Amino acid sequence: MASFLQSFIDPRKNWLAKQHMKTLSSRLRRYGLRYDDLYDPYYELDIKEALNRLPREIIDARNQRLKRAMDLSMKHAYLPEDLQAMQTPFRSYLQEMLAFLIHILILLLVAFRSYYYSHSNTPLLVIYEGFSWWISVSFE
Repeated sequence: MASFLQSFIDPRKNWLAKQHMKTLSSRLRRYGLRYDDLYDPYYELDIKEALNRLPREIIDARNQRLKRAMDLSMKHAYLPEDLQAMQTPFRSYLQEMLAFLIHILILLLVAFRSYYYSHSNTPLLVIYEGFSWWISVSFE
């Protein structure tokens, strides 16, 4: 089942996914954005934490791209063709940091869970949402 879903969203195997990727690329190039610029740090706490851990130059470049895109949108204009050709909409700067943070969170959860179960016999429920954790212990 997982391989079927992977082949369904893989642009190399699915014509519709390829067309979607092409359309998205052209729309991002028009404004000089990257795909990672579309993530909202106020909506997703993982994104906020990842952005806080990135170097200042990367954050400044992201903010400049967003400001330029908003300015172009307000003027109902696009980047010139020569600048659109230089854009790299799918070059990621955020995915590695997100993967690193998720890895750290999994390690923390495993360590906490093993410590808890070695010191207690009650069931444990941990709900993770962003960098917020709710831990409840149910006593049966």
